[in-house]
Amino acid sequence: MSPSGRFKFYPPGIHGPSVTFFEDSQQQDIDWKTQAKHFEHMISHLHGIVLAGSSGESAALSVAEKGQLVKKAREIATALGKPDFPITLGILAGSTRDILVQIEEGCKNGADFALVLVPATFHWSMTSKAVVDFFKEAGDRSPLPIIIYNFPNLLSGIDVDPFMLEELGAHPNIYAIKLTCGGVGKATRVAAQFESTQFTSVSGMSDWLVAAFAAGSTGCISGVANIFPNVLVEIYNLYYNGKVAEAIELQKRLVQPELGIATSDVSGMKWITAKTRGYPENSVHCRRPIPRFEDQEKKDRAMRLITPLLSTEDQLRAANK
Repeated sequence: MSPSGRFKFYPPGIHGPSVTFFEDSQQQDIDWKTQAKHFEHMISHLHGIVLAGSSGESAALSVAEKGQLVKKAREIATALGKPDFPITLGILAGSTRDILVQIEEGCKNGADFALVLVPATFHWSMTSKAVVDFFKEAGDRSPLPIIIYNFPNLLSGIDVDPFMLEELGAHPNIYAIKLTCGGVGKATRVAAQFESTQFTSVSGMSDWLVAAFAAGSTGCISGVANIFPNVLVEIYNLYYNGKVAEAIELQKRLVQPELGIATSDVSGMKWITAKTRGYPENSVHCRRPIPRFEDQEKKDRAMRLITPLLSTEDQLRAANK
């Protein structure tokens, strides 16, 4: 259970992994003015927020900055009348010790869950047993419930497979797995083996959201929520209100915008977010050495793909106020 006692399981729904905005300066400190605006937008329209995930440039953030992001998000959620709003902190480090330091910092500042990647610098050493042992130790020692972040493309091919999940899902402090592997079969196996209140899966991408729900996933953590939070929530609501055909149709309309966002890298996703939300363009650059999103042809392509759905997002946002 989270230290606050708020959550006994991972809350169903759409949890948006926020991008992190930086000042256009040599030090590239966090642009707190823009960050606060974006937190307010996401907290107002989503079921939960994820801070310092891969979309938020986890590897580029210090432990102190991660704690500050959690503190700011909790302050904004409380000011919006949502003091118990679910906050998940992304955790990435090279050792179990440093991962636990990050989790403790998140816990101290008001996080509810820790979204944890396997340390993968020496990926050839991380056998299946090593991965299972890592998550078990993290679960045993963590003051926050663990959400396994399965992203093989980011981790040199390390994959938390169904056999590992059968063991890890039984751990009392491991609540869920984020499937950024596209594993519909894994979602089905998790749903067959566990009650969702014990251990569940969430989709890591929005282009198979309906399929994930049908397979037993209870939610989604997708960077697309930075731009289309209300569209994702509408798909979730339609599906769970029995309007599956309507959910599928909206899902189809999301495919091209998702492609435009996914193929623009994190720098492009941040630029698209700023462009559509009216944030200053000088706050959109990733921390170096990630290149700036400056290619005009790529910008035009991204906007061409996402524009057809922007009016729907605006209409849903207005209706949900």
